[in-house]
Amino acid sequence: MKSVLIFAGLLLFAAANAARAANVEVKIDNFTFNPQQITVHAGDTVTWVNHDDIPHTVTSKTMVFRSKALDSDDKFSFTFATPGTFPYFCSLHPHMTGTIVVEAAK
Repeated sequence: MKSVLIFAGLLLFAAANAARAANVEVKIDNFTFNPQQITVHAGDTVTWVNHDDIPHTVTSKTMVFRSKALDSDDKFSFTFATPGTFPYFCSLHPHMTGTIVVEAAK
């Protein structure tokens, strides 16, 4: 019985944390990331969507994450597990830059 209660508690904890996690979208359009800087919490997922008519990538300057070349309407998602500041760029067009600021989970 005790193990069943512990398991139920773990399920509730996981469900509560999943409910708090957010999904945030960054649009790639006109050779820009929009918004260029966002703040999320650890556990949140950021999804980049390419609305340009040419390929782009999403590449962390520290190689924490890296997408393949995204054609029009392709998406790339990454879940940020730890707090920190994550600058990124398009490896095909390095003048395109952005920053994800990750704060501690709520």
